[in-house]
Amino acid sequence: MSRPALQHCGIGWRHPHRHALFDSPVAPAFIEVHSENHFAPGGAARASLLAARKDHAVSLHGVGLSLGAAAGIDPDHLHQLAELVQAVDPLRVSDHASFARSGWPTGGFVHAADLLPSPCTREALEVMCANVQQVQDRLRRPIGVENLSAYVRWRSDEMDEPTFLGELTRRTGCTLLLDVNNLMVNALNDQRQGRCEDAARSAQAWVDRLQPGTVSEIHLAGHADLGDIVIDDHGSPVSGPVWSLYRHALQRLGPTLTLIEWDTDLPALEVLMGQAAQAERIQNSLAETRRLHTEVAA
Repeated sequence: MSRPALQHCGIGWRHPHRHALFDSPVAPAFIEVHSENHFAPGGAARASLLAARKDHAVSLHGVGLSLGAAAGIDPDHLHQLAELVQAVDPLRVSDHASFARSGWPTGGFVHAADLLPSPCTREALEVMCANVQQVQDRLRRPIGVENLSAYVRWRSDEMDEPTFLGELTRRTGCTLLLDVNNLMVNALNDQRQGRCEDAARSAQAWVDRLQPGTVSEIHLAGHADLGDIVIDDHGSPVSGPVWSLYRHALQRLGPTLTLIEWDTDLPALEVLMGQAAQAERIQNSLAETRRLHTEVAA
C-alpha cells in the first residue's frame, strides 16, 4: 500500500464504510470487525473482509463467546470462530469478560440479548479461566478479554474487577483489552449512585491496578449521558474525560495499539480517521516526552 498509515491506531470497520476505507488518503493502523458478522464462509461480508485483509491488518472482536458462562463455550460458535481465524489470520482475537448464555432448567440453553457482567468471585474466575483456556487451545493463540460497561452489580463479589482480570491474565496467558470508555461509563454511574466521589479519579485508580505488559489493545468510544444514567452507545466522538483517561493509561502502560469504536449514528469515515489521528498524536506526544526524559537522565 503506497498511502501513509497510522502506526498505532485503528478503526472499527462497519458496513457503510466498506468502500470508503480503500479511498481514505491515510490508512488506519488496523481495522477491527465483529467476528460474528463474518462467520458465513460464502457471504458478501466474508468476501469484503478478505479483500480488505490484503491491505490492512485485521482484528476480530467478538460479542458471542460468553467467556463467563458456567454453561461453557458453545462448540458451534467456537468452531465458526476458529474457521474465520484460519481464513483471516488476524492481528488479534478478542471478546468480553461477560456471559450471555445459560443452561435452561428443562434442558438446552437460553441466550441473553446483552453482555452481562460476571461476578468477581473465585468460582466465576475458575469458570472464566477454563473457558478462556478452551478458546485459546482451539485457536492456538492468546485472546484479548475486554472489561465491560456494566449496569448491574453482584452482591457476591469477592474481589474488585482489576484483581479479577489480572488473575485471569496471569493464569491463562490471555491479554486484557482495556476499554477506557467502559471504565469512565462505570465510574460516572458509580458517582451518580454514590459509590465514588470523583469518577475520573476512580477510573484512573482502576487503571493503576493493572500490570504493565498485560494490555494488548485499548478501545476508545463515545457514550451518551442521559442524566440519571450513562450508556456506552458508541454513537458520538470520544469525550474529553475519556481522552484524559486514555492519556493516563498510556502513561501507565506505555505505547498500546488503540481502536476507535463507533457503531451507532455512524459519521463519515473521515470523522473516524480524525479520532484515530488524535489518539495517534497523544501516543506520539507521550513517546517524545519519554525520549526527552531518557536523554536528560543519560
